[in-house]
Amino acid sequence: MSVLAVIPARGGSKRIPRKNIRDFAGRPILAWPIAAARDSGLFDTVMVSTEDDAIADAARAAGAEVPFLRSPATADDHSTLLDVLAEVVAAYRDQGRTFDTVCCLLATAALVTPEGLKHGHELFASGEFDSVFPVVRFGSPIQRALRRDAAGQTAMLAPEHYASRSQDLEPAYHDAGQFYWMSAAACLAKTPTFSGRAGSFVVDETAVQDIDTLTDWRLAELKFAMLGRAPEPDA
Repeated sequence: MSVLAVIPARGGSKRIPRKNIRDFAGRPILAWPIAAARDSGLFDTVMVSTEDDAIADAARAAGAEVPFLRSPATADDHSTLLDVLAEVVAAYRDQGRTFDTVCCLLATAALVTPEGLKHGHELFASGEFDSVFPVVRFGSPIQRALRRDAAGQTAMLAPEHYASRSQDLEPAYHDAGQFYWMSAAACLAKTPTFSGRAGSFVVDETAVQDIDTLTDWRLAELKFAMLGRAPEPDA
């Protein structure tokens, strides 16, 4: 079984400019998931998909390959991860290289570990699921969520749960924003990750951080330190 890690890293991030190569604990942030993928021993190839020469250089310096640059069609603000994965798998196929299994690993998943990747791969390899990814439990019951309008008027989304006890409500989970295991065939077909026989495993919210804002970035740095992860030593 041939296994590919794809790390999408577009150069045009808006909310945090140059996010994918911004320094995080002494390395460009994408170097951390690259290192986790390489250290896991799971992958025949670890590649970064980008249209940006500086990101490509940083990826290669961290030990990933960048055999081709992303096309303009998948480098805009509207392209999805599935678009990127389909393009990568097809491009490798055109070069005569085929893979059975793909892991899409996010470039800003600085807290990801080889052990987490291995656990996800083990679940996927069991054959029980079409895709596998880590999830985090919502801290509060979503059944008691509130809506708020522009004037500040606030109301429950599900008022029937006004008197429900939190411990009596079904827990809900959200995507951890770290990685997704799937087949190469599913990538080519652009099969939605959360459809069909999607599988997941729960991780603690202290061990993950999706990064979209500078506040998210700071939280990731705090969690990184709290987990005892060692920053890259100064040269």
